[in-house]
Amino acid sequence: MIRVNDKWDIPWQEGLTVNGVLKACGFTHQQIVVSVNGMLVPPDDYATRQIEDGDQVRVVHVIGGG
Repeated sequence: MIRVNDKWDIPWQEGLTVNGVLKACGFTHQQIVVSVNGMLVPPDDYATRQIEDGDQVRVVHVIGGG
């Protein structure tokens, strides 16, 4: 299982990437920050960064305002 934002558990599967986790959880916002086990993942790596069984993923929407 993968724990996302200390809220959702999604099943792990071989080849799961950050993009796969985002899709499984329904994240569509373009401005987000993702960390896996406390380490930031650059957006360019979302398609290739593999997620391992038991990983903790945190997704934060970046919202600007003024």
